[in-house]
Amino acid sequence: MVILHKTDLPYFPPVENANEEGLLAIGGKLTIDWLLEAYSHGIFPWFNDDRAPVLWWSPDPRAVMKPQDVKIQKSMRPFFNQKKYELKIDTAFEDVIEMCKKIKRKHEKGTWITRRMTDAYIDLHKKGFAHSFEAWKDNRLVGGLYGISLGRMFFGESMFAVLPNASKFAFISMCKILEKNNFNLIDCQMETEHLKFMGCGSIKRSEFVKLLADNRKYLSIIGNWGNILNR
Repeated sequence: MVILHKTDLPYFPPVENANEEGLLAIGGKLTIDWLLEAYSHGIFPWFNDDRAPVLWWSPDPRAVMKPQDVKIQKSMRPFFNQKKYELKIDTAFEDVIEMCKKIKRKHEKGTWITRRMTDAYIDLHKKGFAHSFEAWKDNRLVGGLYGISLGRMFFGESMFAVLPNASKFAFISMCKILEKNNFNLIDCQMETEHLKFMGCGSIKRSEFVKLLADNRKYLSIIGNWGNILNR
């Protein structure tokens, strides 16, 4: 584990230097340059105190899934066939991240989506790197998720739902759209029972790093995805 300085030029040690829990480094900045450099090498920020230094993580194993491997349970089919929810992309990014911040989760006290984290990802969204997939019902935002896109990978961050299966609807819809647009992988960071239920699995960090290296040869789709992606 390394202490990082707050320089304009981002620097991270090799991910193999992370401890058993996946903590790689402390410090640095939450600027666009630092975040893009981090994600491109399999590193993400995760901390819960705005007054504390940033904590950077690269866990081993890594939870990932291919978009085409998403599991669509029978109970979800009516949500698509009967169009119970409407999918929108990048129309309410700030609202999605705020809802993810406020939603109460089991076994968690408070939130890791701090004010600094919120501002950082909003900046990434404004630059066209961070995106939201949103479930709407009767002109109300009822579920969704957000994350970062680089090359042909999507790095998921958080999701929420205020109506049943709204986040699943957004996640499945995202997978279908990413598959149609030739995305290779979704980074889920750390495996949970919910993600396993949706089709997520785990690979060694060393394998993930190789996939990231290959991903850097692809151009990123930058901008408002609601206007760009093939749906």
